[in-house]
Amino acid sequence: MDELDKGLAISLRGTAAEEALERCRKVLAAWQVAMPDVQPLVLDFGLGDFAGTGLIEYWIANEAEAGYCGKYLFVFEGQTCPLHRHARKMETFFVVKGRLLVNYGERQLVLNEGDVLPVQPGHFHSFTGEGGPALLLELSMPCQVQDNDFADERIPIGR
Repeated sequence: MDELDKGLAISLRGTAAEEALERCRKVLAAWQVAMPDVQPLVLDFGLGDFAGTGLIEYWIANEAEAGYCGKYLFVFEGQTCPLHRHARKMETFFVVKGRLLVNYGERQLVLNEGDVLPVQPGHFHSFTGEGGPALLLELSMPCQVQDNDFADERIPIGR
């Protein structure tokens, strides 16, 4: 199974997913930001609280053989991508729109539009939409679902 299919297998479906996507699309249209023509992942990480813990991912590329991945990650105000780390994957975040409150290792940072944050393997990190929704571009090594290590053991993916 390809990594995107693994992500889609744990995505929200039905009315909740459609409502979230419609809200996201309205924000993106207001920002005049185009997304790739892909099926987005509407993730609540298996916790059943999308408004609090979740995000919407638009995968641009996940080229394992070439060694790179690119994704847009969208969070609503107050919504958090949960605390996690990667054993192998190096990531770089670029804030396209909005502002994020980021926990990275022992530090808490605020990232604004245009800010860049390299995230080293093995470092716990999470981010929350601050003061409104936010959109970031993740450039990284290829995504492998099993490389995720979530601090919340209730999350049923990764290690």
